[in-house]
Amino acid sequence: MVTLAGAVLGRVYAGPLLTMLVAGAAVGSVLVSVLTRRLPSWLVAPVSVLAMLGWTAVSLRVAAVDAQLPGGFVEVAGDAAGNAIPRLLTAMIPVAATPDTVLLPVVAAWLAGLAGAEVALRAGRVLLGYLPPVLLHAGAVYVVGPNAQPAIGATVALVVTAALGLAVSSRPADGDPADGLPPAVRSGVRVRLAVASAAGTAVVVALAALLGPAVAALVDTRPVDPRRYVEPPQVETLDENPLIRISGWALNPEQELFQVATDRPDDPGSTGPTDDAVTGSAGVRIRLAVLSDYDGVTWRVGATYRNAGRILPASEPAPHTTVETVRQEITVGDLSGRLLPAVPTPREVSGARVAYDPGTGTLIRPDGLTPGLRYTVTSARESPDNNLLATANTPAGDAVARVLHVPDGAPEQLRRLAAQLAEENGAPYARAAAIEQWLAEHYRLVADAPSGHAYPNLAFFLFGPRDGGGQRGTSEQFAASFAVLGRLSGLPTRVVVGFAAPGSGPVRAADAYAWPEVLFDGLGWVAFDPLPRPDEQPRPVEEDFRPQPEDPPPSEQPEPTLEPTASPPAQAAPGGPTDSGGIPVPVLVGGTGGGLLLVVVALLITLAGLRRAQTRARLHRGDPVHRIAGAWRELTDALRLAGRPVAADLSATEVAAVANRTLAEAIRRDVVTAEAASTDGTADEERPMSTAVQLAVDDLAALINQVGFAPGTATAEQAEVAAEAATTYSATLRAARPHWRRLLWSVRPGPLRWPR
Repeated sequence: MVTLAGAVLGRVYAGPLLTMLVAGAAVGSVLVSVLTRRLPSWLVAPVSVLAMLGWTAVSLRVAAVDAQLPGGFVEVAGDAAGNAIPRLLTAMIPVAATPDTVLLPVVAAWLAGLAGAEVALRAGRVLLGYLPPVLLHAGAVYVVGPNAQPAIGATVALVVTAALGLAVSSRPADGDPADGLPPAVRSGVRVRLAVASAAGTAVVVALAALLGPAVAALVDTRPVDPRRYVEPPQVETLDENPLIRISGWALNPEQELFQVATDRPDDPGSTGPTDDAVTGSAGVRIRLAVLSDYDGVTWRVGATYRNAGRILPASEPAPHTTVETVRQEITVGDLSGRLLPAVPTPREVSGARVAYDPGTGTLIRPDGLTPGLRYTVTSARESPDNNLLATANTPAGDAVARVLHVPDGAPEQLRRLAAQLAEENGAPYARAAAIEQWLAEHYRLVADAPSGHAYPNLAFFLFGPRDGGGQRGTSEQFAASFAVLGRLSGLPTRVVVGFAAPGSGPVRAADAYAWPEVLFDGLGWVAFDPLPRPDEQPRPVEEDFRPQPEDPPPSEQPEPTLEPTASPPAQAAPGGPTDSGGIPVPVLVGGTGGGLLLVVVALLITLAGLRRAQTRARLHRGDPVHRIAGAWRELTDALRLAGRPVAADLSATEVAAVANRTLAEAIRRDVVTAEAASTDGTADEERPMSTAVQLAVDDLAALINQVGFAPGTATAEQAEVAAEAATTYSATLRAARPHWRRLLWSVRPGPLRWPR
């Protein structure tokens, strides 16, 4: 019966290993109870537990070898013991038989066998002894849930086995035990037995009649999936939008992120060209993340990762593609986060425990990347048939609604540009190629462009003045602009972040870039390269994009000009000048001035409200990491408002020193001004407060360093301390400014538009 429970659970496992290990636990636990039945009952449990530990160690070792997990036995066993339940309920179907996914079933099977055998054999309560294996069977059915076909065969076998066990164990050994009793007593015993049997039968029949229809009605219903109650592995905040890391990597081009060694088993020794124009003739395009969700502000990963074993679920390649096997050994260097770089689409990973998202074909390491981590990944690299692209269609409907969604608020200029590019290109591939060519011909690729891909950032990148920072950006802006313009043109698009890597060797920060992809029927996701060519000068956007006015005149013919008629001369009336019905000049001037004043006041109130909302969002919304970062931005904005912007290359400690020096100088000037105007001694009361504020700034710098170098360790209390420090510093620095500058402090629009 315990083995049958293992067979039920094994339906969601890859291969028969789990069922074999559970069967071994079942046989071992019952055999230990049989062999020790003559020993005192208090000795059986310790002996059986020792045997269970031995079989569990063997099971973990076998599973670790089968999964090719790195590390020693103690490390693997400790990890399995600490993560057995969550990884079993978050693992990808089919579940890989790894130490953490076999530990709980093996231990549960052994304990169920021990309890059932002791109750049935030692106490002689066979029916009660069935309770542990039946509960184990029910638990296995519940864990499997809707992820496999109904376990009808195993359940029927369980019932038949239980019935046979009852039939065998109920046979009297020495005839009827009531034969030796006196006739009167014997008759009474038999009557009581008959009555008890009839009552029991009646109860069973009544329960079957009452519960049978309800149980039968549940056969066709979808069972509850317990996996819905357990949160799968998540990416870190750093990995939610890796697109923003492009600009940081571009500023540190020599930073070595990882080492790669590439082998193509389909063509040993081949270093021939690939279809990736950016990677070069001997390179490969390594993917880090796929971003499918866009809300008008941020592109996000939006993937659901499930713990996976060494062999990943294989999906059918697109019909009109060729598949090449690529095997890479990757050694992590300075790359941080949880996302694992790999050539798409990975099929086998060894050397690291991974979680996998089949929808995007991307990997994460739930424990995070560490320098020196080495793993091997084998991928099935798909290449579309380029001859079919010109006539290929793009899918539509609910299945691709996610990659067709255009959030509200798209600038009108973006919509007009998308319409202009799609106007003469009806075929999907022609539209995508037109967007690709437009971006490559009109914009400049630079490394020092600020990060950002919200609607305002893309509008400035596409249409901003060339001499004012517009029409230039990193691959972040090129890929994001292509994806948004493509969706506005009806193309299903997404953004991919990865690396243009050599065949073998170091992959540096300069190799990181983003590219867009478009989904075509029968060809899958096809990558495009909107980056400009190095030897071409961009053409000004104004030469090719001249948006028409929103309300063009209905006719190009000039309207006839009407000659004004002469007005009759005004005549004086006896009581004074005649009232012509016009607005008196004083009223007109006063009304105009009052209207302008109301507009100015409304504008100032709006700016003050936006500034306050920005401060509240920074300091009191989001997780502690975002709130501490928001407090730091409040401090640096205060310095810019005071006329002391900090350089981007300064560390947090250096910025704190600049902030403290700026505050001290401002208070010193304020004290001198106050002493010149009054001698009441109030100026001296500001100095202790200045020291306290400076200490708070130092604490804020320490917190921002903690967030940067120890992600995930910040607490809500530390976020409150950071918010208080930023608020106090900004208020103190503002109070030390001249009166007219204090009035302008809260309404200056700079913090609303300054790049981050």
